Amino acid sequence: AQLLVRRRKPADPVESLTPREREVLALMAEGRANGDIATHMTITERAVHKHVGNIFAKLDLPPSDSGHRRVLAVLAYLNH
Repeated sequence: AQLLVRRRKPADPVESLTPREREVLALMAEGRANGDIATHMTITERAVHKHVGNIFAKLDLPPSDSGHRRVLAVLAYLNH
């Protein structure tokens, strides 16, 4: 029965982020680079990179040549 239950997508995709992903996104909104975020959160840069990738996926921001996903993610956070 649990396999057949569909999860509802939240109206605001930021709601689908984990608390850790929201923390990373908040630090991104402050203009911090991944290395600075890693130091601030006492985690590795690789962990930050993974969180950022998850944020992009959950906010439906696919890779593109323009490279503006980070800005678009921060705008989604600020509009939340």
